[in-house]
Amino acid sequence: MAVRILVFLLLVGGLVAALVYSQHRPVPQKVSGFLEVHDIRVGSRVGGRIAKVAVVEGQRVKKGDLLVELEAYDLESRLAEARGRLDQAIENAKKLAAGFRKEEIAQAQAKRDQLKAQYEKARIGPRPQEIAEAQALFDSAVVQQNISEANYQRVSRLFKINNATPDERDRAENDFKAAVASLAVRRERLDLLKEGTRKEDIDTAAAQLAEAEAALELMKNGSRPEDIAAANAMVASAQGAIDIIEKQREELKIFAPVDGTVDAVDIRPGDLLAANAPALSILEAGELWVRAYVPENRLNLQIGQKVRVTVDSFPARDFHGTITFVSRQAEPTPGNVQTIEERSKQVFRIRVEMDDGKDVLRAGMTADVWL
Repeated sequence: MAVRILVFLLLVGGLVAALVYSQHRPVPQKVSGFLEVHDIRVGSRVGGRIAKVAVVEGQRVKKGDLLVELEAYDLESRLAEARGRLDQAIENAKKLAAGFRKEEIAQAQAKRDQLKAQYEKARIGPRPQEIAEAQALFDSAVVQQNISEANYQRVSRLFKINNATPDERDRAENDFKAAVASLAVRRERLDLLKEGTRKEDIDTAAAQLAEAEAALELMKNGSRPEDIAAANAMVASAQGAIDIIEKQREELKIFAPVDGTVDAVDIRPGDLLAANAPALSILEAGELWVRAYVPENRLNLQIGQKVRVTVDSFPARDFHGTITFVSRQAEPTPGNVQTIEERSKQVFRIRVEMDDGKDVLRAGMTADVWL
């Protein structure tokens, strides 16, 4: 009977000891979080119809690998047109910078010299030789008129006595009239030469000469600096238009910006992709971290501190990480944060960069950070 009582007391004592131990055993110093990576959503700034999708979900890619290619549509024709405008602008700028050709300047100079000679001729007036020649012609016309008049009077008298025919009289009359008209012309010519060049003609010749001299000086001086600057600006503008189109053409091919794994591909050839819209997402390789939340009573952490990390997928393996961030401001506990002890009302976010395990760990896994 005593033995039974002793065994009973030992059992009761063991149960009490186990209960006390369960209430006072040390709580594991760990917090739970999730593994995360950079999720890069790549796309095009121009958009368009998809011509080719070069990757599939889960495919590993290297930086610079082709992911998606878009149709060119009208970019090639626009580029050719822009290059044509650039060539035209360049040639125009060269022409303005070079100025006028020697042949053009020589032509302008010859025209100036011709107009200058005409002006001098108008300014000086007729030469004495011209006046003397006109005077001689006038005197000859006077003599010819006198002779014609005398012959006409003689034939008229003979016609009255029937010693001259009507034809002879008419011919003599016509010769007399012609001599009178010729004398009038010679008199006008002589009077004009004696009077000299009209003032209006001199002013006109002077204005034409001044215009020709200004045109020649303009050609010699070349193009205005403002015109050259404007032409150069047109060249720069045309080059800028080409650069824009070439950048747009480069955007027709979407390349991987980093090494990583294709996470989601929801497009097919023939789909329309909007400008600046994501075409697919890539999980960047090389960086893997745990986002966790630490209660205030466990905040004795340091940047650079090494910690142990465990995941449910590999229960027998320990991984290692480094604390790279501890929030300076508390925030409410996220709903998906799980800790062994009762959650604190305020927690601080930490970031633990994984030092190993990047070959087997995946984003989204639940991880425990041992503090």
